[in-house]
Amino acid sequence: MSPKQKYLAEFLGTFWLVLGGCGSAVLAAHVAGPGGYPFGIGYAGVALAFGLTVLTGAYAFGHISGGHFNPAVSFGLWAGGRFAGRDLLPYVVAQVLGGALAAFVLYHIATGQAGFAIDPAAPGAFASNGYAALSPGGYSATAAFLCETVLTAMFLLVIMGATHRNAAAGFAPIAIGLALTLIHLISIPVTNTSVNPARATAVALFAGAGALGQLWMFWVAPILGGVIGGTLYRCLNRND
Repeated sequence: MSPKQKYLAEFLGTFWLVLGGCGSAVLAAHVAGPGGYPFGIGYAGVALAFGLTVLTGAYAFGHISGGHFNPAVSFGLWAGGRFAGRDLLPYVVAQVLGGALAAFVLYHIATGQAGFAIDPAAPGAFASNGYAALSPGGYSATAAFLCETVLTAMFLLVIMGATHRNAAAGFAPIAIGLALTLIHLISIPVTNTSVNPARATAVALFAGAGALGQLWMFWVAPILGGVIGGTLYRCLNRND
């Protein structure tokens, strides 16, 4: 595949991840059903939606670009010796732009409902990530940083194991999608789950000053975790 094809695949895959995952959180997580009773997919549904976007996106685009859809994954695969450093910047740019376009589309879908408004001071506003006052569960910055770092590291270990040449062929997207679902089930209450700087940036652009002010964490912690996970897996397979 040409470099342009790879970058376009990363753009489209990240677009799909943000539109599907964040879209489920914004549009379907908590809605009013008949008679005003709460009705929606809840945290578990949002977790599954993120897993499904990665699973389906990996099958659609993985054979073209590797199916990263996440700067932390690109950095982790580089640290693990599976990805060339010269491709890091263009991959990250493609991922951020794809996520931003998805958030733009999602915003215009959401504002099509009368009364829709984004409260920048609310935890998880427009599916954004946050800590302290912007954490869905009120978790501290330290807890949020630790959560994002450790879970991204584990995500990379799963990705690298599932895509190893000795792993069962064709099943990697399933393992990776289920891992991302599990990660969301653990960490939505803590940070609203990023583990992906492109995803965090995309919605923060529309969520207001609070989310933008905390965005640094959702770049630093996931990339650190990705590098840790990639390095650990490389150590595990040093003689492979």
